[in-house]
Amino acid sequence: MHVVAYFVLYRKYRPQQFAQMVGQEHVVRTLQGALKAEMPPHAYIFTGPRGTGKTTLARIFAKALNCREQKTNGEKLKAGYGVEPCNACQSCTEITEGRSLDLMEIDAASNRGIDEIRNLKENVRLAPIAARAKVFIVDEAHQLTKDA
Repeated sequence: MHVVAYFVLYRKYRPQQFAQMVGQEHVVRTLQGALKAEMPPHAYIFTGPRGTGKTTLARIFAKALNCREQKTNGEKLKAGYGVEPCNACQSCTEITEGRSLDLMEIDAASNRGIDEIRNLKENVRLAPIAARAKVFIVDEAHQLTKDA
C-alpha cells in the first residue's frame, strides 16, 4: 500500500524563513532585532487581518529561537540566537514537520474553554524537552471564552 502525504496548500507553500516573508518587513525587523539582542520577550501578540502571516511569523520565530545552526547573512553565528533558522537541524525539521514537542500550536476556535486553558497552564510549567525554549502559539485567541 502506498501512502501519500497530504498537506494543505497554505502549509505546503508557507514561508520557512524571514527572508521569504512578503509585506511584513517591519515585523520581521522587530523579531530579528530581538533575536540579535539575545533577549526575546516572553510573549508576542500578532494581530491583523486573515492571511497576513501571523501564524507563519510565529512559527518562523519559534524555529529561529530554537535553531541549533543559527545563521546571519549566510554565515554561522558563534553563539546566541540566529537571524534566520537553518531549516536543516533537528529542531527546525521537527517544527517544520509539526512534530516538535516544544512547540504547541493551539487552535483557540476549537479549544476555547477553561479546561483547555488549564491544560495549557500545566504545560507551561514544564521545561523544554529538546529545544532551547518552549513555544506556545495560540491561534484565534479572540475565540476564547470569557472564563478562559
